[in-house]
Amino acid sequence: MPTFRYPVLIIRDPAGAFTAVGVEGDGLAAFGLTAREACDELQDYLLWLRRQTPWLPEPDFLEPELHTFKVNVRSEYRTPQRIYPSEEPITIQVPCVIGKQASGQMLASLPLLGIRFTYHEPESLKGLVQRFVLQKLEGLTPQELARHLALPQYELNDVVVRVPDKELATPPPEAPRTLGRVAEPLGDRAVRKQFARAWERDADVLILVRKLHWEKANVLLVGEPGVGKTTLLVEAVREVEKRLAKEATREEATPLPRRFWQLTAGRIIAGMKYLGQWEERVETLIGELGEIEGVLCVDRLLDLVRTGGRGPTDSIAAFLLPFLSRAEMRMVAEATPSELDACRRLLPGLADVFQVVHVQPFDRVKALAVLDRQIETTKANLHINVAQGVSDRVIQMYRRFMPYSVFPGQAVGFTRDLLNRCSREHWPEVTPAHVVTHFMERTGLPELFLRDELTLSRETVLDEFRKQVIDQPEASEAAANVVMTFKAGLNDPSRPLGVLLFCGPTGVGKTEMAQALARFFFGAATAEQKKDTKNARLIRLDMSEYSGFDAVERLVGPPYGEPSELIQKIRQQPFTVLLLDEIEKAADDVYDVLLSAFDEGRLTDRFGRVTNLRSALIVMTSNLGADKQSTFGFDERSRPRYRDEAMAFFRPEFFNRLDAVVTFLPLGAQTIQAITRKELGAIASREGLVQSGIAIRWSDRLVEHLAKVGFDPRYGARPLQRTIEREVVAPLAKWLLERPSTATKDIQADWEANAIVFRE
Repeated sequence: MPTFRYPVLIIRDPAGAFTAVGVEGDGLAAFGLTAREACDELQDYLLWLRRQTPWLPEPDFLEPELHTFKVNVRSEYRTPQRIYPSEEPITIQVPCVIGKQASGQMLASLPLLGIRFTYHEPESLKGLVQRFVLQKLEGLTPQELARHLALPQYELNDVVVRVPDKELATPPPEAPRTLGRVAEPLGDRAVRKQFARAWERDADVLILVRKLHWEKANVLLVGEPGVGKTTLLVEAVREVEKRLAKEATREEATPLPRRFWQLTAGRIIAGMKYLGQWEERVETLIGELGEIEGVLCVDRLLDLVRTGGRGPTDSIAAFLLPFLSRAEMRMVAEATPSELDACRRLLPGLADVFQVVHVQPFDRVKALAVLDRQIETTKANLHINVAQGVSDRVIQMYRRFMPYSVFPGQAVGFTRDLLNRCSREHWPEVTPAHVVTHFMERTGLPELFLRDELTLSRETVLDEFRKQVIDQPEASEAAANVVMTFKAGLNDPSRPLGVLLFCGPTGVGKTEMAQALARFFFGAATAEQKKDTKNARLIRLDMSEYSGFDAVERLVGPPYGEPSELIQKIRQQPFTVLLLDEIEKAADDVYDVLLSAFDEGRLTDRFGRVTNLRSALIVMTSNLGADKQSTFGFDERSRPRYRDEAMAFFRPEFFNRLDAVVTFLPLGAQTIQAITRKELGAIASREGLVQSGIAIRWSDRLVEHLAKVGFDPRYGARPLQRTIEREVVAPLAKWLLERPSTATKDIQADWEANAIVFRE
């Protein structure tokens, strides 16, 4: 019968109760009304610990002795600017237990501070104690330091633990070397707790358990992204391992090896440099799985087809196919329906070695049940309050604004983040209003879109766009139509929010209108999101960069590489405005790819990887016809027929998928002056003027001069910004720097004698 002796420090607090603190081991303590009760509590815990983990090392703290050291500690207060130390130090009595290890090394333990250290000379012990105590208590306030003052009584004792041999547990078997390095055991509690329970999936769990436990089959879980394939697999693994444990006889009750190992294609080839290395690793994995009757779990079957060689025929999947066909290994994989079709096309015969289990998305009733169960579980764990109607509002938000999203999918993650935020920010209760706010911050959609009770008039929308893009009535009407359709919930859920083509000469406001749409639709982003870029919800592509032979690969990503930057951005934030600038310069293959994006709101590559564009607004700009302008100036009769030029250039199947073709008018003299005033007004929002509180008034003469100099009939208003920077911003900066101490908050800017003049 193994016997273990643990030294403990018994402390009596001012209330008369006792605490037994282990000299070895962090957090080893027990409480009792008497010293005997505290020791018994600690003894019971250590006995249980030894029964469960007998492979733990024996206590190695021999010949313990109790000493007391006095250490003077100076408390202090801290502010961001400085430190305020107390005038008088506080004397702390520190109990210290010294002893030896079996090797003869001298040890010291400060149980109340959780400090243990070794030392060589007895004369150095006092100095070391003072050093470690000061390091531990440095920077504490007098109130914080008070809890470390000397307790009334303490004494050294020990706890003896005797464990009968028959009660000792057998240590768990070591994981296979290669599997343990590149894969994770799904049956391990630490791995399983990363996934939610597969609520409302009882029938699916039973089907999967039957195929994995009794039929010993290779299984392919097929379902849309977010439907819960991995969660279902983890739940089935939990049930299978329970059944395996029950089937083991009591005489042979040794810990079972982990049977289900999850990994990705990337982890298989990680660190492989030379030809044949990953094949050797895969063979090792197959051998280790065979020794433990294990099952390989792959989160995406398509990745095995894409990874390993120059094509599907020399990929990891092709290497594994003979082993799967001969039942020399077992596998559970996941795929979406489109990915399954791609696997069948690229590597015929691979899908035939699997039994397919279709995982269907939830309807509204089951989705509500899942969210309610998740809320109840999280509410109990985090000790928070959740009002009625939260799950209903979550379902409503996702049904209305992300109808392509399957359930439970993102709704479960959204709810979990919302409840964690409630706990983190100490909200008194989670309400449906918090759901709307959280959804607004995630998507950028303003509150007026998310709340049906908030009305929106067409004239208000038109005024907003007219302020931002001046004297373009047709463009403002088209933008307002998109907004009103979306607000009314009449947009086609199977297409993008809108597909618009802006035609007209350069510098007339086409890009500015796209930016105005991004601000109106998705301007409710968080402060952090707004700091990222000037237009965090606008993705702008110069289509002249997509005119080469590799244009499609640049747009969606190379066949055997990671998705393009565009795809990654849209997947990360689907609520965005996609601006395709000068679309006429793109290659013909790009138009073919965009057809499905315009018609179905989806971009699909040859591997079946789908990117959803149904929450995006697609805007294209074109200068077709601008080179046919016969005269220059402000004469509106010189305006080309931009719509006819676009219709003649684009193929009918491309042109017919556009929701609107908007013509931007050439700029007139009054328009240029209005744009000039708008640009000058924007200067007031720059950091230097905002911090100083200076307001600037611009004279009519200055506006007329800038409008005349900054306008070019060939380039529209685009040169105007450069003119304002040169003629206004640079002289204003010089004028302000020459007067750093001026108290004037109102400045008049005028144009006199061919120069800008500032007056206080």
